[in-house]
Amino acid sequence: MMTNHRSFTDLSDHDLLAAVQRLAEDEQRATAHLIASLAELDARRLYLGEGCSSLFTYCTQKLHFSEHAAYGRIEAARAARRFPVILDRLAGGEITLTAVGLLAPHLTPDNHRELLDAACHRSKREVEYLVATLRPQPLVPPSVRKLPTPTQSSMASDTAPLLDMAVSPDPRPPSTPRSHAPARPAVIRPLAPERYKVQFTASAETFDKLRKVQDLMRHGVPDGDLAVIFDRALTLLLDHLQKAKLAVAHHPREPRNRTQGSRHIPAAVRRQVWRRDNGQCAFTGGSGRCTERGLLEFHHIVPYAAGGSAAADNIELRCRAHNQYEADLYLLGHSPPVVRERPESLPWILDSVQTELTTQGDVGGSTMSIRFVT
Repeated sequence: MMTNHRSFTDLSDHDLLAAVQRLAEDEQRATAHLIASLAELDARRLYLGEGCSSLFTYCTQKLHFSEHAAYGRIEAARAARRFPVILDRLAGGEITLTAVGLLAPHLTPDNHRELLDAACHRSKREVEYLVATLRPQPLVPPSVRKLPTPTQSSMASDTAPLLDMAVSPDPRPPSTPRSHAPARPAVIRPLAPERYKVQFTASAETFDKLRKVQDLMRHGVPDGDLAVIFDRALTLLLDHLQKAKLAVAHHPREPRNRTQGSRHIPAAVRRQVWRRDNGQCAFTGGSGRCTERGLLEFHHIVPYAAGGSAAADNIELRCRAHNQYEADLYLLGHSPPVVRERPESLPWILDSVQTELTTQGDVGGSTMSIRFVT
């Protein structure tokens, strides 16, 4: 069946949101039906008659699923055969295939409803934490190891030699630099309640700093425990960031009188707004409040360009995306367009300045031209 994808461009914003919601619900029901059909196909072993030795082969070669998609759907299908209530939860969008895959090894006739309820509308990280409470894993020993020597084909990266903070005993610093190796993704995974495995790749400079810190802390931390060192380092970094960004202070000064027309947000206001908004974007849309806690900025409800003050009742936290979104709405709502963050009390010195910068660079022997307007 062919779908006219261009028809969505003709929809209003309201109709497009409604269409996406409807299609998402249709996909959830279709996924539940697919899982139910795969479960029955698996029980009848119909894949054998189709020339496939396993359900996995049938899914990848006949249905053209990716290996990851096939594995996840087979796990869900076999769990649904044992506990059919999973199909209803999938059809209603209460749980995801990822959640089913994580929970499947731990479901029993006694606990499956309780666990499925606990995983309802939870993220992958939250479900992983739930699984860790069910079956805690042993703590991983603190360790540092050097990455293996890469093959010639993997030497495309221009990064420095990397060290993987993950496994094996305390090595000595390398005597000679190795060839470049691709960085591994950072890992944060719960092992048990209140215990996490943290794994990341560090540069040679970071490794050298780590060794120096371990040596300087031998009196207090004789074994050079990485967990203790990183906890203390993060504590110091967090304290620094809270002072720099949130104006957190053990003994805050008395607030000064604000200068009229100043864009500066006083430290007392930043502290008050952060506490009030609980360190979370305060934008509330049609589906509820934004949950973002990263890239937060202080947002003027009444824009500064429109005379908005830097008082706490006019400042809220916004993630960068919603701060820009509201700025765009404000700018588009004015005719003629206004210049963002232009206080009416300040005179224009230059309406616009256009500068063209041309430089001869060693970039394939070409000329680079950069033009910007301020």
